[in-house]
Amino acid sequence: MRTLKTRAMAVPRIIENSPWAKLARLKLKAGSVAMVLGRSIHLSGVTREQFLSDPHWVAHEMEHIRQFEEYGRFGFLWRYLVGWARHGYYHIPFEVAAREAGERDALLYAANGVLPPPELRHPTPKVKL
Repeated sequence: MRTLKTRAMAVPRIIENSPWAKLARLKLKAGSVAMVLGRSIHLSGVTREQFLSDPHWVAHEMEHIRQFEEYGRFGFLWRYLVGWARHGYYHIPFEVAAREAGERDALLYAANGVLPPPELRHPTPKVKL
C-alpha cells in the first residue's frame, strides 16, 4: 500500500465514503470528490487506492491541508466560502493554488517517480457554482 510523502507534514487520515464529501460531490455534480477538513482527506465516489494512484490529485489535496494549517479551520473555511461566492468554484484562490500545487508537486507523491498518463488523471470540476 502506498503512503503519502509530505513536506514537513504528518500523513493525513483518509476517510472513504465520507458524508461530507458526498454532499460536495452532489453539489459539484461530480462522479468523485476528495475534500479536506483539517488534517483529513474525505472521499466520495472514489476508493483510497484510486485516489492515491493519482499523484496530481494527492498533491492538490495536500495543498489544501497546508492551507488549512496556515489559516486555521475558521480562517480557511471563511476564505474558501467567500472565494466561492465571489469567483465561482473553479476560481476560488485556494483552488487555483491547489491546482498549481497539483502540477508542481505531483512527483512528490508519484509511485516510483512515474506520473500516470493524462487520461488517468482525476478531472477537476470546472463549474461556476
